[in-house]
Amino acid sequence: MTSRRNFLNTGALSLAGLALGDKLSALPSIAKHGTSLSTSSYVSKRPAPGERKFVSKIVDETIAAYKKRIRDPKLAWMFENCYPNTLDTTCEYAVKDGRPDSFIITGDIHAMWLRDSSAQVYPYVVLAKKEKALRDMLAGVINRQVDCILIDPYANAFNAGPTGSEWDKDHTAMKPELHERKWEIDSLCYPLRLAYHYWKETGDISVFDKRWVSAVDSILTTFRQQQRKDNLGPYRFERLTTRASDTMLNGGWGAPVKPVGLIFSAFRPSDDACTFGFLIPSNLFAVVSLRQAAEILRQVCKETTLAGECEALATAVEAAVKKYGIVHHPEYGDVYAYEVDGYGNFLCMDDANVPNLLGLPYLGCVGTSDPVYQNTRRLVLSSGNPYFFKGKVAEGIGGPHVGFGYIWPMSLIMRADTSVDKEEIAYCIRTLRDTDAGTGFMHESFYMDDASKFTRSWFAWANTLFGELLIKLVDRGEL
Repeated sequence: MTSRRNFLNTGALSLAGLALGDKLSALPSIAKHGTSLSTSSYVSKRPAPGERKFVSKIVDETIAAYKKRIRDPKLAWMFENCYPNTLDTTCEYAVKDGRPDSFIITGDIHAMWLRDSSAQVYPYVVLAKKEKALRDMLAGVINRQVDCILIDPYANAFNAGPTGSEWDKDHTAMKPELHERKWEIDSLCYPLRLAYHYWKETGDISVFDKRWVSAVDSILTTFRQQQRKDNLGPYRFERLTTRASDTMLNGGWGAPVKPVGLIFSAFRPSDDACTFGFLIPSNLFAVVSLRQAAEILRQVCKETTLAGECEALATAVEAAVKKYGIVHHPEYGDVYAYEVDGYGNFLCMDDANVPNLLGLPYLGCVGTSDPVYQNTRRLVLSSGNPYFFKGKVAEGIGGPHVGFGYIWPMSLIMRADTSVDKEEIAYCIRTLRDTDAGTGFMHESFYMDDASKFTRSWFAWANTLFGELLIKLVDRGEL
């Protein structure tokens, strides 16, 4: 079996990259190609048409149209490779019990993470109203996620069936349908985000049946349990491991938290254990997601009582974030903490995985002009963040999941997506282009001094997210 934390590649082509000291220029200058590969090297890395897992005519048309508009030849090539990667390689679509069913693997692991699967297909949602096949595939993801949540709302990753997994010896309530059972707030937020924007873009309400309502009710119950107001709740987790971040202390219950209205998360979006259980980016994501769920419940499902309960919890968590999640930093002023415990202890850092502090505007949690976010942004993109790395080929955010010195392309994508500074965006795009190690794809991470040292050659979430960013920049006339 393959671990999610796998494959340090040391044999790929090394690229010169961009020196951090170089003067940044306006975004259109990205068109000047700066890597060592010739244009003739840019042969599509997509599977042959007959070998693609899912084919969408509108996605293929979008690739052709945007590729022509991207002036930099390597970026155009990378866009063609990355944007359809989820559909080409990870989508297992079928009709199950008369309804669409889509099992989306994360890439090099044959399992479906609720977070990853939502994020992987999200960039296609804006195209869904133009093609029934794509709508069906997306509806299939929502349907499958509902099935997963109803099996176990505390699980983060699922098998295609009741097959068991390499983690079935974990000390938690494992079931054969589960690949892994790490409780993460965002695992329940991402499916709500996908369903909400699918509805807004397509108007299709077929997915919002009684099972979907039951799933939302289960999400609400789980969030309330993990506010830990009356007791620790039903979830605990321990793993026999040499990695402290892969298990929880105190008999599997985690570090103590004071019940102040925030939601406890055992693990981060990186699948690493939290230091302090109130993970602020995920709590803010829960606020947005609960309100999105409430809007669907009220307008589509006519479930006004459940809608009101979702809204009430969102309001309570939002108030708790404002009271306990904003701390004063001696250098950067008022900032969002990454984690707190309600007792006054907090952690100032950021991790590359989304939801994180840097990516809060991307998820609609805060505005880019929010002064607390701007202070936080300056902190997490500096040496004040212990997981901000600056090396010979790049600077960016990593995290403990891979370790010191490894920068995640996802953090560069989020930095560009949430920036209004053309020079900063230009730096991010050039760096993403020049640190692919000649593969034409994004990776989980690469070493700050040598991009040929990278983890995960097949990481569909980062690939599709990169494609989404390039489309945004093209649409704004900046690429």
